[in-house]
Amino acid sequence: MTVQTPNPLVQVLPEAAPFSEEQRSWLNGFFAGLLSLDNAGVTALSPAENAAVLGEADDGAPWHDPAMAIADRMQLAEGKPLPRKLFAAMAQQDCGQCGYVCESYSAAIAEGKEGRLNLCAPGGKETLRQLKALMEDGGAAPATALAEAAPAVPAGPIGRCRENPALATFLSRRKLNGEGSEKETWHVEFDLSESGLDYIVGDAFGIVAQNDPRLVDAVIALLGARPDADLRGKTLREKLLADCALGPAPDALFQLISYVTGGETRQKAKRLAAGEDPDGDLDRLDVLGTLHKFSSARLSPEAFVEALDPLQPRLYSISSSFNATPGRISLTVDTVRYKIGSRPRWGVASTFLGERVQPGDKVPVYVQRAHGFCLPANPETPVIMCGPGTGIAPFRAFLHDRKATGAKGKNWLFFGHQRRASDFFYEDELNAMKQEGVLTGLTLAWSRDGNEKIYVQDRMRERGAELFAWLEQGAHFYVCGDAKRMAKDVERAMVDVVIEHGSRSVDEAVAYVAALKKAGRYQADVY
Repeated sequence: MTVQTPNPLVQVLPEAAPFSEEQRSWLNGFFAGLLSLDNAGVTALSPAENAAVLGEADDGAPWHDPAMAIADRMQLAEGKPLPRKLFAAMAQQDCGQCGYVCESYSAAIAEGKEGRLNLCAPGGKETLRQLKALMEDGGAAPATALAEAAPAVPAGPIGRCRENPALATFLSRRKLNGEGSEKETWHVEFDLSESGLDYIVGDAFGIVAQNDPRLVDAVIALLGARPDADLRGKTLREKLLADCALGPAPDALFQLISYVTGGETRQKAKRLAAGEDPDGDLDRLDVLGTLHKFSSARLSPEAFVEALDPLQPRLYSISSSFNATPGRISLTVDTVRYKIGSRPRWGVASTFLGERVQPGDKVPVYVQRAHGFCLPANPETPVIMCGPGTGIAPFRAFLHDRKATGAKGKNWLFFGHQRRASDFFYEDELNAMKQEGVLTGLTLAWSRDGNEKIYVQDRMRERGAELFAWLEQGAHFYVCGDAKRMAKDVERAMVDVVIEHGSRSVDEAVAYVAALKKAGRYQADVY
C-alpha cells in the first residue's frame, strides 16, 4: 500500500545549495507549485529527481530493500548524513502507513518538521529504537522532547490524510474463500457518496479502526481500573477502544512499570525497556501480556494510557475503480487471527472489517494518493500484473478501470494462492473478463494442490519467453503482496527470465530490471 505525499526535500532548499536568496525563493515557489499540481493529478518529482535538481549526490539508497535486515541496512548507511541513516532505519516498504514514504518521513524528522518517531508501523519497535538512537547520537533532544517541541502536523483536506479523516458508510462484506480454505478473506465495500471522496486505481484506503472490545475489557480488568474512569473528557474504555495501540508493549510501558516496582521485577522491566528479553517471552508481551506478567505493578489509568502508543490507521490497497463504480470503494482483506502460546490474537483493522463493523456504520477513512503505483498514461500500453492472495486487490481495480475506460492495452494477470477450489478470488469476474477480451492472459499458481508447491514466480519462469516478449513491446510490470519474500522472489524470477530469454549475463539482466524500475515500468506495492 503505497502513497504519494509531499516530499519535504522539495519544500525547502538546503542552505548549502548554490543559489541566491532570490533564486532560492523562486525555486521554492516553483516546487510548491509542482506539489499543488500533484494534488490535481500531475506526478510530483521523485526523490531522485529532487536530489538531481538540488545538486545533491544520489547514493542510490542501497538499503532500500524491505527484505534486508535492519543491521545490514544501517551498515550500508554508515558515514552518511543523518537523513540517510534515518532512511535506512525505516521498514523500506513505502507502505504509506506513516503518511509519508520512507525517504520523506526520514527527511521530515531530520528537518524537525516531524517529531513523531513511532509512525513506521511495519518497522515497529526495531525502527523506533533505531530512530531514537540516531537522533540522540546526532545531538538532537531526547525523543520525548522532540515530539513535544515539534510543530503540530497541519491537517490536510478532509478525507485526504490520516490527520483529517472523512466518514464513509460501511455497506457489506462477502467472504471470498470456499469450504476447506485455511484463510479468511473478505470483499469489503463502503459508500463514499456522503464523504465526497474520489480516488484513482493504485491509491490506498485508510481505515481508522477500533480495538476489539473483548481485548479492551480484558486490559481494564488486569489494570484493576474502572472502565468509566474519566481521562480528560473520555472514559478509560473509550480511550482504549479508539486511541491506544494494544499490540506489542511499547518501551514506555516497561519504563513506567520499572518506576512503580522494585527489586528483580524492576530490573526485568528496565531490561525490557532497553530492548532485552530476560525471560525469553518478549514475543508474548503485548499490552495485555505485559499487565499479566507484571501483575504486582499498580498503574494509574492516566499514566498507563500515556505510556501506550497511539492506535495507527491501517492502509489497504483499493480493489475497485471509481470510473466503474463511482461513489463506492472496495477492499480485499485477509482477517488476521493467530495464537501465541494459548492466547488468541486478532488483527485490529482486519477483524474490525471482518466481523465488528456493521452495515450502516460510519467509519473514519481517508484516501492516500499512490506513490509511483499507477496504470500507464497511454491506455494502449500492455500491463503484466503479479498479485497472489490479497495482492490481487489493485489489479482487480486496474482491470475494472481499463474495462470502464475502454483502454485497448493488453492485460496479463498472474494470480496464485493455496487451493484452486477454495482460494480462487473473483474467479467468475476474471473468467468473464477473459471471455470479453479485457483480460488477455490469466496464469494461475496453486501451492497446496499437488505434491509440488507452485508459486507465481514459477509460472513466470515457465512463461518466460512470452513474458520477455511483452517487456520488449513496452509492457509495464506490477507486483503486489508480501515484501519480505514474495516480491523478492518475483524480482529474482524476472532476472532469470531476462537472462534466459533476453540472452543477457547476470549483471546485464539485473541492470535491465533496474532500468525498468527507473523508467517506472516495474512498480511494486508491498507490505
